[in-house]
Amino acid sequence: MDYGILSLAPALVALVLAFLTRDALFSILIGVLVGILVTGQNLLLGFSSIIQSALGNADFIWVIGIEVFIGMMVALFQKSGAIEAFANAIAKFNIKARGAQVIAWLLGIFIFFSDYFSPLYVGTVMRGITDKARVAREKLAYICDSTSAPICTLIPFSAWGIYMAGLLIGLGPIIDNDMAMEAVIRMVPFNFYGLASILMVGLITTGILKDFGPMKKAETRAREEGKVVSDTAKPLLSNELDKIKPNDGVKSNLFLNFFAPAIIIISVTLGTYIFMGSAKTLEAFIAAVAYQFVVMIIQKMGTLSELVDTAVEGIKSVMSAMLILALAYCLNAISKELGTAQFVISATESWMTPMFLLPLTFLLCAFISFFTGTSWGTYAIMTPICVGLAFQLTGGAVNTVIYGTVAAVMGGGCFGDHCSPLSDTTILSSLASGSDHIDHVKTQLPYAMTAAAISVVGYLLVGITIA
Repeated sequence: MDYGILSLAPALVALVLAFLTRDALFSILIGVLVGILVTGQNLLLGFSSIIQSALGNADFIWVIGIEVFIGMMVALFQKSGAIEAFANAIAKFNIKARGAQVIAWLLGIFIFFSDYFSPLYVGTVMRGITDKARVAREKLAYICDSTSAPICTLIPFSAWGIYMAGLLIGLGPIIDNDMAMEAVIRMVPFNFYGLASILMVGLITTGILKDFGPMKKAETRAREEGKVVSDTAKPLLSNELDKIKPNDGVKSNLFLNFFAPAIIIISVTLGTYIFMGSAKTLEAFIAAVAYQFVVMIIQKMGTLSELVDTAVEGIKSVMSAMLILALAYCLNAISKELGTAQFVISATESWMTPMFLLPLTFLLCAFISFFTGTSWGTYAIMTPICVGLAFQLTGGAVNTVIYGTVAAVMGGGCFGDHCSPLSDTTILSSLASGSDHIDHVKTQLPYAMTAAAISVVGYLLVGITIA
């Protein structure tokens, strides 16, 4: 059935309510219910059905599994005193607001291999440091969010690059992994959004570019009033973690308790990618948590029972984020059932011309990603369409048009994902930074749109040269 413009209703209702009510969980739930009504199903039976179909799959279980073990890892960090020890070590250098932001930016770039781990690790590690330096939580969430996915889109051998290479195989003359990877590598200079996002974060954190828009107000509040969150904020981070304290007399070892878990995650992720061809991110977190348990017991930082209780508190601390993610998956599923992406494609496909192919590809992918909250889903839908159209225009030749189109798909999907309160990485950035989720979205939006505007201009210029 063709639902036409009604296919936009669930995502549109969720987005409008999210900005009006500042309650992402409630807003997404209403969006899902609206979608069920549009399909003509009974609300109760339809909601039960969409939960089973949207959440009963390996992808969702993988994401939730990562969140569970991240919650446990962060709680054990707290219990060992590792985060406090790192903050104290940094405090010896009397880090000011600008220095704290720059450190967060560099950490975000360094952890290039996972858009899930990056915001969670950087936000967790830097939150106490930026709080002390009177940096708004919204700013920390922006730094986490705008370095995680963009850097992944710029690294060809990241999970994002491998995923895009897989989507390219079979399109035009791209018949194998080697040709697909070459296309991904050669698209990097044309990934204007990824480049602009990383550079913009650097310019803002170093003070070269001054804060503007809602972020300026948030930073002024934090600096002048000492309020890292607003009075009306509902930080996504639960207060369970604040209750976790090290036992008396416990002395944390920075290497064993702070750096080693991260090294394990990096080693397992990169090692499995290099030797197995697939980065085992979930397994990396499981290994890191198991390591924490063993080391903390040896260090007598608590009994096994105490550490298990601590891990449970860690899981509770990410429960709100998991619920939002679950409903976001439901919303994506109902939007797919309604044909939201297909409607957008059919309404805009005729606009494509050689000169405007790249900017329109970028904007169309951004639009779909924004309304679905998923960049990878957008890539799966749009890569065959846009790259296929590009091959029609090039006569099957692999050239700048193809590389630019691949880059526009990746950058556009990343941009829409950044702006959407439904996005999992946006949610994770709010979670780790302890920021109000809607405040994070509102303050990041002008910055993301600035980087997007630069990207559109760049694609127009490239389009003029190839027309």
